[in-house]
Amino acid sequence: MESLKIAVIGGGSSYTPELIEGIINVQDILNVSEIWLVDIPEGQEKLSVIENLSKRMVEKAKCPVKIIATLDRRDAIKGAKFIVTQIRVGQLKMRRNDEYISIKNGVIGQETTGSGGFMKALRTIPVMLDICRDIKELAPDAWLLNFTNPAGIITEAVLKHSDVKVVGLCNNPINFYKKFARTYNVDMKDVSINFTGINHLIWITDLYVKGRSKIEDILKGKSDSYEAKNIPSFGWESEFLQSLRAIPCGYHKYYYQTNQVLKEQLKQYRGNETRADQVQKVEKELFEIYKNPNLNEKPEALEQRGGAYYSEAAINIIKSIHLDTKEIHTLNVRNNGAISCLPNDVSIEVNCVVESHQITPLQVKETAPQIRGLMQVVKAYEELTVEAAVTGNRGTALQALTLHPLIPSFDRAKKIFDEMLEVNEQYLPLFNC
Repeated sequence: MESLKIAVIGGGSSYTPELIEGIINVQDILNVSEIWLVDIPEGQEKLSVIENLSKRMVEKAKCPVKIIATLDRRDAIKGAKFIVTQIRVGQLKMRRNDEYISIKNGVIGQETTGSGGFMKALRTIPVMLDICRDIKELAPDAWLLNFTNPAGIITEAVLKHSDVKVVGLCNNPINFYKKFARTYNVDMKDVSINFTGINHLIWITDLYVKGRSKIEDILKGKSDSYEAKNIPSFGWESEFLQSLRAIPCGYHKYYYQTNQVLKEQLKQYRGNETRADQVQKVEKELFEIYKNPNLNEKPEALEQRGGAYYSEAAINIIKSIHLDTKEIHTLNVRNNGAISCLPNDVSIEVNCVVESHQITPLQVKETAPQIRGLMQVVKAYEELTVEAAVTGNRGTALQALTLHPLIPSFDRAKKIFDEMLEVNEQYLPLFNC
């Protein structure tokens, strides 16, 4: 079997040990020869810690995989078959700024949604497109697996402004599968879920267990749904679920329960303990654990980081592409008519058939108005955000932010954007021309 070179851009991430574990577990199938971990100079210390832990993990598993850490992105990309991106432009410091500026101005602060997700996208898209230029030159046949948030917007930017073969991934869908498999005490393969939507804004329109629909169990409150650990949980009212006729994901709370979430965030803001603060603390603790020379496996503490099972999603898609299994996965891909109420060239998150040469979204049934309305508005915001990031056009950026459902007015959008531009100056050269 052909050996694989996998490059991980953002290799110094605290999530990387989970990816290494996943590769070790399927080494007999994938025959991975090299894993290149690449980062930027500011992340060199963390990269070194992850490199050493990764080497201990493959040594313990007696896995013949070579771990190579580098600051040279081009070396890492050259000849790779799969390239995983999990970068954070501006690191956690800028995430904290995004949250605090948002909350201070009376709107929700979150890294993928609203003004926080907007600013993260503006910082990230130019860097991702630069990475894509290297991929096109050095590994033109490679698949880019993007985990970088906001995953849907970043994937859409690559789809529209690059020829790289890209697919966006999120751990939300796989967590739903695991949740419902536990709920009904069945294997994951016995669970089938119909998704419609865009990244971090997906609805489950039907749920099957061994071929029998179980969605009414959830809508009538007979069972609960999956809740992400990094999102406040207030539960869903039965009347709301039954009239929605779909199961929302955790990120819908920012839209459907805005006042409750904002009230909680304001308390955290006043106590200097927003999610960004929590993540910084968890990161620090994790890297202290990772430094232990006797540690040679992924620690349980990593589950506190909020990205559980992301590596399983990555490994599953790598297997499907490499082995041409033609399996179905829930992914971020170009719409191409799968959701008829959205433009063909935008990124959506739906079930897809995965082949070695292409990934094809499955057509979803007609979208109900209560889903279509919110989805179309957020997607329009995403389209404008991609355009703003690529052009550096201030007017387009302001229109994007003003359109977002979590931003109440143009005046508020302008104030937030101006404050964010000031602290993000070094990351947004197009807006400073």
